[in-house]
Amino acid sequence: MAGEGSGGVCGRGNLPSRWRFVSAAAAGVTAVVMLGTAAAMLAPASAAAAEIAPHRALYTMTLGTTRNDSGVADAQGTMSYEWGETCDGWTIEQRYRLKMRYAESDDVDIASNFVTWEAKDGLRYRFNQKEKRNGDVDEEIRGEAKLDGPGKGGTATFEKPQPQTLNLPVGTLFPSAHTILLIDSAHQGENFISRQVFDGSTAENAVQVSAVIGPPVPPDPDAGKKSALLQRPGWRVRLAFFPADASIEKPDYELGMRLLDNGVSQDMTIDYGDYQIRAKLDDIETLPRPGC
Repeated sequence: MAGEGSGGVCGRGNLPSRWRFVSAAAAGVTAVVMLGTAAAMLAPASAAAAEIAPHRALYTMTLGTTRNDSGVADAQGTMSYEWGETCDGWTIEQRYRLKMRYAESDDVDIASNFVTWEAKDGLRYRFNQKEKRNGDVDEEIRGEAKLDGPGKGGTATFEKPQPQTLNLPVGTLFPSAHTILLIDSAHQGENFISRQVFDGSTAENAVQVSAVIGPPVPPDPDAGKKSALLQRPGWRVRLAFFPADASIEKPDYELGMRLLDNGVSQDMTIDYGDYQIRAKLDDIETLPRPGC
């Protein structure tokens, strides 16, 4: 399904924000930057049903399959992903460094730090990103967004890269609400959902994210020996991220992963059509919950 990468939500260099995504998720020369009724989607009960486990995870990124004409010779990097909890919201901090080696052009070293806060009712969101390429600051994005109510539209106000305000479409979700909806939908046996998601990883509007959810997968006994966080059931999920321009029918990229019912991504593959980036979980630890 994946189409050729563009300068959209994940042009060639940002990790998918599903993790920003997860949430994950989520976002030029980029290689990697993370879903009932509209009211039910964002209700506080939805977050309780998903039972998100605050955690810090470390991943190793490598080049997966490629096409001969992709021009990508190698890719190696690391990523840390933290999904934390406050009394009134969710925090996500995603840091990664990825070196892309090309067959006929110079190598590119990408380093990114993306930090967000999202209200548990899914109506308020703050985002801050800084990305460097070959040691120089390439892009800074900062701002906040709010929705007028569950299932309604809203606004996103950017401070950087330049002041602007965008009108978010009706039904927009922020990243944590999107991941929670994914998990709740999987629990209910749904196998396809598609929603508009805004994460602030680019200075663009919300994008359409379509998810195909596979059948339940039992806990991995070997992974469970590493951490109790991994001793959970989950699903194979594949997300297609479409550009903000609705006239473009092919997704910018796709993200396949084993998503556990506590919000942990056990593995990931980011598919750009002509090449893939794989993320392997190396280490994971539980983060403390707030004493509210």
